[in-house]
Amino acid sequence: MKITDVRAHVLRSALEQPFAFSQGWVSSRGATLVEVHTDEGVTGWGEALCQGLQPPEIAAAAINKVLKDLVTGADPLEPEVLWHRMYHQTRDYGQKGAVVGAISAIDIALWDIAGKVRREPIAKLLGGMFRTRVQAYATGFYRIKGRGEAARLAQEAESHAANGFRALKIKLGFGIDDDLGVMRSIKEVAQKQEVMIDVNHAYGVADAIRLGRSLEEMGWRLRWYEEPVVQEDLDGYAEVRRALATPIAGGENEYTLFGFRELLSRRAVDIVQPDICIA
Repeated sequence: MKITDVRAHVLRSALEQPFAFSQGWVSSRGATLVEVHTDEGVTGWGEALCQGLQPPEIAAAAINKVLKDLVTGADPLEPEVLWHRMYHQTRDYGQKGAVVGAISAIDIALWDIAGKVRREPIAKLLGGMFRTRVQAYATGFYRIKGRGEAARLAQEAESHAANGFRALKIKLGFGIDDDLGVMRSIKEVAQKQEVMIDVNHAYGVADAIRLGRSLEEMGWRLRWYEEPVVQEDLDGYAEVRRALATPIAGGENEYTLFGFRELLSRRAVDIVQPDICIA
């Protein structure tokens, strides 16, 4: 079997209601999908996640201009070989970000082909399933105006609880005082839910610690505190982790085993969070 074509599909849809997280306003949602064709008629699909405010055209350009030629004509049932070929060819200008996301999209499509050819779930091909069910949590709590939306966000928490979610992840990062106001309001209505927070690396070390300590003093026993500082600051991650009792999570902006090795060896996080469509 040989790869005959790789096609990138850019999807973008304008939002009727833009929303904000700590890093900016989102006015459209986008995705980069990849379609890998073979000479035996088996087709695989993959996705390059549009991380944060990333336009979907970036990963598509990497696929069309570089990666497509590296895998066309190759055996799709050798995803490990092809991953290293793509990574080594782009390491001088890739390593992280949209380029590795594009590699990931093709990699997912290759595993899709492998599963179809071998008639096995991909999880089994990767070594098996340790569990067959996982708990879902409700993530959201984005802003539609900015600051001062604590009451509306508390209503959102009530809605998620009414829909059966036993865990909630709250988006923060709009200033310490505003964040604490949101958490006070949610605490009044989320009595039985497990709660996590995600500030999307909005703060420096001092403010990240101040927020974490304030929430602990408020009585919160959070499941985790996600991306307290920028992803490059591993020493900052470790400092926040040492200062708080709350488990620290991160890794959404890591892309390879090399980066996750550093997160773990530096004792920067308690929980690692690889995203399958970019890692």
